Amino acid sequence: QVQLVESGGGLVQAGDSLRLSCAASGRTLTNYALGWFRQAPGKEREFVAAISWRGRSTSYAASVKGRFTISRDNAKNTVYLQMNSLKHEDTAVYYCAADGSLYRGTQDSQYEYRDWGQGTQVTVSS
Repeated sequence: QVQLVESGGGLVQAGDSLRLSCAASGRTLTNYALGWFRQAPGKEREFVAAISWRGRSTSYAASVKGRFTISRDNAKNTVYLQMNSLKHEDTAVYYCAADGSLYRGTQDSQYEYRDWGQGTQVTVSS
């Protein structure tokens, strides 16, 4: 079983940037699609971004498209989420996740993911 650990969250001002990292241990992520989700207080967890197992395809929620970029470094067994032009409404706990199946493209449903990190808080002050 893989363990996923997110880092890079924090308190920033609107318009600032943050880069979240998610490092895996226990299993290689090389052959799995990866995703980022977030959950704001009182709201359901929602899809943010995903990257295919090869890293050739990415997908984004409409609310973050053009501002966030997902990437992966298989040599480091790590997935990243670069967040630019942050808005107050981006405030949430951000989770990374690994697909439950091998060799797939991007997945935007949380039910397709098997392994989850513990989350990292991102707070954007307006």
